[in-house]
Amino acid sequence: MQYVPKPHVTQHWQLTKPSATGRRGMVVSQARSAAEAGVAVLEAGGNAFDAAVGTALALAAVEPWNSGLGGTGFALVHRAGQPRAEVVDFGPVAPRGLSPANFRLTGRMAQDLFPWPEVEGEANVHGPLSFVIPSSVAGYDHLHRTYGRLPLAEVIAPAIALARRGLPQDWFTCLKVALSAAVLRRYPESARIYLPNGLPPTPPYQGSPGCFTLGNLPATLERLGRAGLRDFYAGDVAAALLADIRDIGGVITAEDLSGCQARMRAPIEVAWRNGRTLQLASTLTAAPTMARVWEGMRAAPWGAAPDAAWYVHLAEALKAGYAERLAGLGENEPGTGETCTTHLTVCDAEGSMVAMTTTLLSTMGSRVVLPGSGVLMNNGVMWFDPRPGQANSIAPGKRPLTNMCPVIMREGGRPVLAAGGSGGRRIMAAVLQVLSYVADFAMSPEAAAHHPRLDVSGPDKISVDARMPADVVAALSRSGPTEVVEHGVLPVNFACPNLIVQRADGSRTGISDVVSPWSAAIAQPD
Repeated sequence: MQYVPKPHVTQHWQLTKPSATGRRGMVVSQARSAAEAGVAVLEAGGNAFDAAVGTALALAAVEPWNSGLGGTGFALVHRAGQPRAEVVDFGPVAPRGLSPANFRLTGRMAQDLFPWPEVEGEANVHGPLSFVIPSSVAGYDHLHRTYGRLPLAEVIAPAIALARRGLPQDWFTCLKVALSAAVLRRYPESARIYLPNGLPPTPPYQGSPGCFTLGNLPATLERLGRAGLRDFYAGDVAAALLADIRDIGGVITAEDLSGCQARMRAPIEVAWRNGRTLQLASTLTAAPTMARVWEGMRAAPWGAAPDAAWYVHLAEALKAGYAERLAGLGENEPGTGETCTTHLTVCDAEGSMVAMTTTLLSTMGSRVVLPGSGVLMNNGVMWFDPRPGQANSIAPGKRPLTNMCPVIMREGGRPVLAAGGSGGRRIMAAVLQVLSYVADFAMSPEAAAHHPRLDVSGPDKISVDARMPADVVAALSRSGPTEVVEHGVLPVNFACPNLIVQRADGSRTGISDVVSPWSAAIAQPD
């Protein structure tokens, strides 16, 4: 007998994720405990902006591979009663002392997230020269000071409690740490925290997993709660950051930190079907490409449900959008590997909404934990093309292009849907599809989250979920190169979107990414 094995399938199961419903506030996050922290802030009298900040700070303690105090990001905020959203831009900025001369090319291509030429010692991928200015805390500070209601001490209290408890030592933690272990071990504090005895932390043989402390992170959060979030940039926390960065050969200076501020921007607005408007973040995100793709979808065959013809049209619109993006940027476009990003979505009882995406870029960012503060730093320099003379080349003080894509849809002047996701270049296609499933095909948020999707992250190839109907797969295959892939726990094939829908009757429904094991939507009790 000649036996030909079938392609390997990792997940022989059918996953479901519960949605949350209610008539007050709601938080959706990639870590349930962070969403619960945000709801605790709402219960204490906070609004959506307090809850978003509380959730983001909590994520530093419970999802360190995705975001944290050492990261960057963007937020869309739409206050109840206001006609449109505003953008809080705390995106990546290169330090003033960053020199292209520190990133010499080897002549080979890198084997990492982006299709860049390889740099000697991977200096742009991990280690002290890979840091951009950590701007997340500046963004959280701006959100809290501008829109918040509660004192900072109450907003940050759940994050402090979670940091004191420590990171759960379960199978998912073991997996995420193992993915970065080969590089984490190069940096002493990172290895001390995440690689006890030189190996990733493992769950117990039986019973509930324990927790382990992320170095000096609890003390840093406590200090920020007392002194204010600007202490991260001009205070005791800043001094600790700068001392450690100097000791390991980094180039971020006191001037870089003290000058770090979030910027306010008007949103990019895209006319959607049926009189609705999609509000997008910034030209340095995936927003321009999403707008271009949606323009291409106007002539799509709109039926009662997404069918083969609709998916083929979507795939072609995505290809055209990315061809245009890449033509303007050459190869200066972040790639499609697993990225270290998180997205949270929040609403409150008044109807205000926040969609916030924050990131360290790679899994575990730079893989460098600064010992004095417990802050895990980003590796945002990898967003830049290491080749000189390119549109996105490394330069001091420069802002790179990113793939983040928080969105808020409004109907008239009322925000009705907020969403976003993690997953690098795959984010935009995922967010667009779940938006359309809900807004155009009248799916419930729960049905939309569970519905299979395709991904087009460039101009020439389609990836399609193995759960997609056979006629859709066949039609896509006829339209061009198509690969059938799993939608797995590790987000290497599809992004991880989440969303909240607000209805005119005051009810809200939210749901997180179905295959993310820790993610959850939590509603404030009615």
